[in-house]
Amino acid sequence: MTRPQLQKWLDDYINAWRSYDASRIGALFNENAEYHFNPFGTEPPVRGRDAIVANWLAERDDPASWDAHYEPVAVEGDVGVARGRTRYTREGVLLREFANIFVMEFDGDGRCTRFTEHFMERR
Repeated sequence: MTRPQLQKWLDDYINAWRSYDASRIGALFNENAEYHFNPFGTEPPVRGRDAIVANWLAERDDPASWDAHYEPVAVEGDVGVARGRTRYTREGVLLREFANIFVMEFDGDGRCTRFTEHFMERR
């Protein structure tokens, strides 16, 4: 994985989230991927590409209600770390803002095998 490859993956992640297109979501993840919604293991990860796609499709955000930008911080072999912001708005008013760190592991085809979110909400 290189920084440009990771940036493309992150851009594809945002586009998949905005479109809720199952094939775009699925293209991001390895068949046996794990998606961890927090780093503490307080909830079980979503396991498997099909389960990740189903999870994304079950919990949809209105595409007009949010904006996000993520960028690589570090890439070492098949591991990438990214930081960014996610902002939720309504009629131009900021409702919620999150600072995000993503830790991702990839296979040789550039599909994510393990995705872990670290986030903090602005008070």
